[in-house]
Amino acid sequence: MRFDPFTPSDRFAPRHIGPRPHDVEQMLELLGYEDLDDLVADTVPHDIRMTTPLAIPEAKGEHQTLMEIRELSRQNRVLRSFIGLGYHGVITPTVILRNILENPGWYTQYTPYQAEIAQGRLEALLNFQTMVSDLTGLPLANASLLDEATAAAEAMTMSAAIDGKKRGVFFVAEDCHPQIIAVVRTRAEPLGIDVTVGPVDAVRANGGRLFGILLSYPTTDGRIVDYEAVCRWAREHDVIVTMATDLLALTLIRPPGEIGADIAIGNSQRFGVALGAGGPHAAFLATREKHARRLPGRVVGVSKDADGKVAFRLAIQTREQHIRRDKATSNICTAQVLLAVMAGMYAVYHGPDGLKRIARRVHGLATLLFDGLRRKGLDVGETPFFDTLRVRNAGRFVGEAVRAGFNLRAYADGSVGIALDETTTLDEVKALLGVFGAELVDQADVEIPAPHARTSEILTHEVFHRYHAEHELLRYIHRLQARDLSMTTSMISLGSCTMKLNATTEMIPVTWPELADIHPFAPAEQCQGYAEIYRQLESWLREITGFAAVSLQPNAGSQGELTGLLVIRAYLASRRESHRNVCLIPVSAHGTNPASAVMAGFRVVVVDCDPKGNVDVADLRKKAEAHRDTLGALMITYPSTHGVFEASIREICRIVHDNGGQVYMDGANMNAQVGLTSPGLVGADVCHLNLHKTFCIPHGGGGPGMGPIGVATHLEPFLPGHPLADLGGAQAIGPVSAAPYGSPSILPISWAYIRMMGGDGLKRATEIAILNANYMATRLSPHYPVLYTGEKGRVAHEFILDCRAFRKSAGIEVEDIAKRLMDYGFHAPTMSFPVAGTLMIEPTESESRQELDRLCEALIMIREEIRAVERGRADPEDNVLKNAPHTALRIVSDEWSHPYTREQAAFPAPWVREHKFWPPVARIDNAYGDRHLVCVCPPMEAYH
Repeated sequence: MRFDPFTPSDRFAPRHIGPRPHDVEQMLELLGYEDLDDLVADTVPHDIRMTTPLAIPEAKGEHQTLMEIRELSRQNRVLRSFIGLGYHGVITPTVILRNILENPGWYTQYTPYQAEIAQGRLEALLNFQTMVSDLTGLPLANASLLDEATAAAEAMTMSAAIDGKKRGVFFVAEDCHPQIIAVVRTRAEPLGIDVTVGPVDAVRANGGRLFGILLSYPTTDGRIVDYEAVCRWAREHDVIVTMATDLLALTLIRPPGEIGADIAIGNSQRFGVALGAGGPHAAFLATREKHARRLPGRVVGVSKDADGKVAFRLAIQTREQHIRRDKATSNICTAQVLLAVMAGMYAVYHGPDGLKRIARRVHGLATLLFDGLRRKGLDVGETPFFDTLRVRNAGRFVGEAVRAGFNLRAYADGSVGIALDETTTLDEVKALLGVFGAELVDQADVEIPAPHARTSEILTHEVFHRYHAEHELLRYIHRLQARDLSMTTSMISLGSCTMKLNATTEMIPVTWPELADIHPFAPAEQCQGYAEIYRQLESWLREITGFAAVSLQPNAGSQGELTGLLVIRAYLASRRESHRNVCLIPVSAHGTNPASAVMAGFRVVVVDCDPKGNVDVADLRKKAEAHRDTLGALMITYPSTHGVFEASIREICRIVHDNGGQVYMDGANMNAQVGLTSPGLVGADVCHLNLHKTFCIPHGGGGPGMGPIGVATHLEPFLPGHPLADLGGAQAIGPVSAAPYGSPSILPISWAYIRMMGGDGLKRATEIAILNANYMATRLSPHYPVLYTGEKGRVAHEFILDCRAFRKSAGIEVEDIAKRLMDYGFHAPTMSFPVAGTLMIEPTESESRQELDRLCEALIMIREEIRAVERGRADPEDNVLKNAPHTALRIVSDEWSHPYTREQAAFPAPWVREHKFWPPVARIDNAYGDRHLVCVCPPMEAYH
């Protein structure tokens, strides 16, 4: 091989892609191919194949990429932002920064659907729920939502679902944050909800039409208002009250639950999570226990395992949108787990006294600022406040503040907002006063006055009192980490979830101050580095998708689905075709698809699949023609959720277009398209992209995620806008996220991935993903039927193993296989989706052949264990599958009555002897947990 001195020595693609060249040759030989082109030709229909390479810049090495993004980040100008609007400067405890946010043991975990090997993260989320419940004074909290504005929208739809009188008006106090008001309006319109915005005094005037009220506590301009009379009136009229609130303020002021609120929402960002230009941050929603079944998002509950030991799992409505589909109350599929873990750990580290001390300090500095400004003669109002002031007739000082290094909030009426935070110093308060020509006063009254002051205790559970020394917290974090299986342990082969390498180089920029410390509403001229990252990433995603424009705003795949459908809806309305409200959805679609369609104002009509798992084209044509006057959209996943490139995809798109509809493509399976085909090429009009799948943002234990959308030219004018930023199309729909660009601080991860892979590397990754899937399917097919294949017997980047026959032959359920895989050191593939009783496997391109073989061998050995039951060599009730997973406690127990050995139970494969991941609990009793719903930390004695 000729030496090339111009090729970087740290090329990324060979590090990202698992199989080595000689492995690829041997894998192809097993499949009967000479090269990857032949395999792809038998997998991807010829008529949708790209004929030209991706026009993506040539790949850069890892070091060069870091230097380039460092230069881009330095184009940002980081000022001290006192803008507020729900976003604040923070001090992230370095023990949390290093050991959670920067730790792949935490950020490469998957959503905790296999609870037995997710106990650490579930405990951390239970801490978060307990913290939120304690501070809001409401007994039930979820394990995080996407951001504060979408949490408010979820509260609105939750209130509408609770309302038995079917009233149609939701009242929003005008002193809520503007982004909250805007997102609520976006979400309300397709549902036919009338949002009325006005002063709180106008609530009663809306009388019998109201089903819900949204109040801000404190208000957007910092005032603490007594809402007790409003809540009393609402209770008398069966109106649900939601309060948007601030967790740090709630350490000192009365909680919403004590005032009479039914729901509290907010953002936990100021509990140790950086600004990041707007995200990702963990929002929360807390409510009363009687509304448990209406609660959106995920809830962690306490249950017990097969040995009676305390164990945690996702409770009640877990993945309920996959079960209820178009009857679901929410389409939320992603949370902000990693950020919720950080926020909860922040409260654990500081404890109640530490949090109160931080809050009193912030309030005390704000009081010094208030007194100094008032002594100067400026109008700062008289209403009690926590950390935020509104200075009337002071707009002339905004420019002077910038010159002094401070960003303040500029109101349209000439007022100025100043929101202090944990990082504020006394010197900064003096400097701020100097901007206004004022001076520091000698002392100030820092007590919150009655009736606003909190008198109830907070965070009384022992977990918030035990880990205040760094050594203790460090050990607690690592103890929890050891109870979770992550990508640092083994591959996580979840079909449709694309658990691939989250490279260290991609992750490094996330915590750089130039990216982490930017306020989402800082002036545009201070955010030029971010602007260039957005511009480049959008251009690359346009090229990859074959679309004309991209919006980065949706901050989850579910939000991307909703946004794409809202854009279609706006386009139809612009053509005077608002009557087109039917959405065709194949029976195999992701469960979030029907829920998203309903939320976007569509009526779902289900399309059948044929015996081979493809969309039944005849049924599609029949239903499209039957609804040709009202057809609005088709939602389709490609390759299909069944793991096949459907040869009829262009015909499917043509049928929908011929009958007046638009084609929405779910981009969950984009990892099989990049560089080979594209949504635009096959005929789709809009597609969302899961950046936390194909483009390497880590799953973070169930979140963060990003779901930007790409659209064809005719839909570009309708891309979402934002009231506090200049973006969106000429006929933009309203915002779908609180921040203009969703979760900007994690976009550099996808930027770096594409920059280091280049067009050739991206295509190669797709080819290897297809190779890996077909290699595993071929190895496993003698032992498990592969449910669906394409016309030439090939699967796409994922495949489905049919395990349904084992119920009849051996009494073995697919869940037994999933739990037994834990004993082999693996997380189960996707279980019972999209077909009950099956396993869907997606190996991705970044898993080595050795790891693929290890999982294959584990599944083959498990098949032999099933065969032992079938042939009477193993007890049908007392066997290694039915009793899995086996904990260390069981293995060392003095009592062992099973007909198989301890060695067979715990060490069934050679690699487990080398490194054993012990499931910390035995199989969890989910039904018990739902019958005895406990969603806050149990007393410490319950663990023993």
